[in-house]
This record gives sequence, structure tokens and C-alpha cells, in this order.
Amino acid sequence: SHEKICRYIAKGSKSVVVSVGYRLAPEHKYPAAYEDCLNATLHFMKNIEHYGVDPARIIVSGDSAGGNLAAAISQTLASRSDLPKLRAQILIYPGLQALDFNLPSYQQNRGVPLLFREHTAVFALQYLNGDAAHAEEVLEGSHIPADVRLKYRKWVSAD
Repeated sequence: SHEKICRYIAKGSKSVVVSVGYRLAPEHKYPAAYEDCLNATLHFMKNIEHYGVDPARIIVSGDSAGGNLAAAISQTLASRSDLPKLRAQILIYPGLQALDFNLPSYQQNRGVPLLFREHTAVFALQYLNGDAAHAEEVLEGSHIPADVRLKYRKWVSAD
């Protein structure tokens, strides 16, 4: 689905672009997509000389669920001393948190086509466990215990 844009980026930036085709939810639940992306990235980085890529110029990127995966891969690789360090991550409208679907960004963009707030909750549930039956609870915020919400308020809040 992203071949055309990947070719455009590769040509325009004179770069090597590796696009990972990962298993999709709901047929393949978490952590299938993460494992696919991690394995592909590890293979690429361990065989970097084969691809003619400068190891100091590796960037991971993704959009939507792929942005979530790129962020997770970046975090996983941050502590790896046996691999080149990533130069950057580029996240395009990534799905990064599912604790609170009532934050200002969700409210302001609740009606943006393709990523309606309700769809985002359904997609998050499908990614995690394949069952979107609890979407309304997630939208209300009742899926997070009060102590967990309090613990993460420093990072996930309207403040």
C-alpha cells in the first residue's frame, strides 16, 4: 500500500528505503506486527554492509499504526550496543497512547475523516486483542483503573 510513497522518498532523498510488510490486526494480534518490524529491522541493521547504507544514517519511520511500531522499534533499539544507533525516527500521525481518548487532540480531531475518534479506539482494540466489543468503554475511559490513570497523569493529561 505504501510502495509508491516509499519510491518517491527514496528517489527524492537519494536514500535506501526498506518498507516492512507486517502482519495486520485483527487477524494477527499484538505482538505479531511488532515482531515482524523488529525482525526486519534487526536483519537490515545486522547486514547493513550488504545494502550499501551508512550505519550512521539509519532512520525508522511510520504512519498511523506504523508510527506506533516505529516508536516501539526505536525504544527497543535504544539500549542495543551491538547495533548502529538510529539517527532519527519520523512518526506521522502515530497511535502512541490509548489511555485517554478524551484528551484535547482526540476531541479537536474527533471528526477527521478516516481517523474518527471512534475508529481509532476500535483499531487500538483490534491491534491489541482482536476484539472491538469494548470500544465504548475505551472511549469513556473506564478501561483504565483509577490508580493507573493517576500514575500516568504526568505524561498523559490535558495539562
